[in-house]
Amino acid sequence: MDDVFSFIGSAFGEFIRFIVASLTGFFSGLDEAAGSFMQGLSNSLGIPITLISLLVLAFGLWLLWKGVAALLRGAFIIMLVWWLLGATVLSWLIH
Repeated sequence: MDDVFSFIGSAFGEFIRFIVASLTGFFSGLDEAAGSFMQGLSNSLGIPITLISLLVLAFGLWLLWKGVAALLRGAFIIMLVWWLLGATVLSWLIH
């Protein structure tokens, strides 16, 4: 009877080890992919990978998105204002 429970415990332990190893490999690959993406983005834009520069980039893209939303509403003057602000913010960042 002990052999049966020993086998079940061993099989369950191997299953847990497989799950943990799979998740570790997945998240390691995800980390490498995100790092490569950020490196490629920063190289193409000529910006450093810092929190401030990424926040400024996100803010500039958000301003451009607000311009697109204004365009879809038909507010052309507001669209131009949003796009001017977004282009200004992004031009400060991009070298």
